[in-house]
Amino acid sequence: MTTLQRIYPVIILIFLIIICGLLAGCTSISSPKISASPEPLSTTGTNTVERVEVIHFHGNRQCASCIAVGDLAERTVNASFRNDLILGRLVFLHVNYDLPENTALKTKYNVTGSSLWIGVYDANGFSKEEDIRVWSLINDEEAYSRYLTGLITKRLNGDLS
Repeated sequence: MTTLQRIYPVIILIFLIIICGLLAGCTSISSPKISASPEPLSTTGTNTVERVEVIHFHGNRQCASCIAVGDLAERTVNASFRNDLILGRLVFLHVNYDLPENTALKTKYNVTGSSLWIGVYDANGFSKEEDIRVWSLINDEEAYSRYLTGLITKRLNGDLS
């Protein structure tokens, strides 16, 4: 048996371990779809929205899709909601849920993996929703931006449907 024949199975095993590790680090494919149903947002009837938070949660290791969801959300918010950001009516954050200092925010939003969440503070208190539609739009920046802009505009205007 040659040296190559002896190390070939080891090379294959190492390759498989690396691939599995990379797939385990990419939660964008599974976490948003299998996480618990988001807390439903109730319609308030009047525009009493004090603040809207758009938060891109991610772990220490991010796949390309996870990065795209956050980057596209940040670009959309900065391009479409400059005044709301300045006024503090809208907040955008990238939050690493693996860091201990972010445990309270992770718990508040019930985060289970890489995700995009929208939190609304109004006269009724706090409501949150995980937006899973953005994952299917990451390959079309214009469609992503149009969709997210519409959704954030609705939330800022008190439409929580």
